[in-house]
Amino acid sequence: MTFTEKMTEKARNMGKTLVLPEGTEPRTLKAARIVTDEKIAKMVTLVGDTDAVAKAAAEAGISLNGITVVNPSESPKLDVYAAEYHELRKHKGLSLEDARKRITDPLLWGAMMVKLNDADAMVAGAENATSKVLIAGFTIVKTAPGVKSASSCFVMDFPDKKWGKDGLMIFSDCATIPEPTVAQLAEITLASAASCRTFLQVDPAVAMLSFSTKGSASHPLVDKVVDALKIVKEKAPDLNVDGEMQLDTAVIPAIGEKKAPGSPVAGKANTLIFPDLQAGNIAYKMAQRFAGAGAYGPFLQGFAKPISDLSRGASIDDIVKTCAVTLTQAE
Repeated sequence: MTFTEKMTEKARNMGKTLVLPEGTEPRTLKAARIVTDEKIAKMVTLVGDTDAVAKAAAEAGISLNGITVVNPSESPKLDVYAAEYHELRKHKGLSLEDARKRITDPLLWGAMMVKLNDADAMVAGAENATSKVLIAGFTIVKTAPGVKSASSCFVMDFPDKKWGKDGLMIFSDCATIPEPTVAQLAEITLASAASCRTFLQVDPAVAMLSFSTKGSASHPLVDKVVDALKIVKEKAPDLNVDGEMQLDTAVIPAIGEKKAPGSPVAGKANTLIFPDLQAGNIAYKMAQRFAGAGAYGPFLQGFAKPISDLSRGASIDDIVKTCAVTLTQAE
């Protein structure tokens, strides 16, 4: 069973609810039909003007039977959502009247559904820029307690099953934070460990990567990884994490034993933390193109509740798979 098949089955067994704010987007409509028919979610809600959604569905040849459609401006929950949004943004000078107008934006409405437990997860981005999806997440769903910065991870699926957990590995952060601070790098590490448990369904073995292994080089960039590791160990003393180490030390047992003897992670890492976005983005694309690895994601992590951002070029299948994986985060 592939990674996405496992996640789909897990989502189906969890029976969670999903909101898709881009209710008139054709690929999203088709994905909503599949998610509903295959019972990947217990309930799917599309957000948008009811007539516009119905028209778009008819044009796409999609039945809305069994799918909920919510028009924010006509919803009986408008006052409640507006009041909550006003409470969240009044420190920015937002009036209740303006909050009532703004919360009808489908992305903000979808995020509020997740915040107020009217949906377990949100997936968007087929027609909205990543920045808009993230703003909705940051301003309404917010990050998990104790977390200041949301990040992302990819699940890499290697044809050679000797890597990670039967060929599956977590790569992070490859899409969100360009130059993480020491504190952000620590948060990325902790969030990625949680993603490993959720997606790979195995205990994480986390390697914090660098061009140095255990002091083999001296540089401020190395110091950042070392300092971040200290924070991680303070916050999660039982987490199986180590660094700083080079990639080969992290994943090849013989080199791990030689360069980092006694390390609980060296040679058997299943979760790789890159020191910055350039390294992470280059690494996942090299693995994808040179090694033929499947690259699933990016999946957002660190939010209080699960939301995911799609590529605007996402296929229907991409959206369905992202929905399934995102729903598994609603544990």
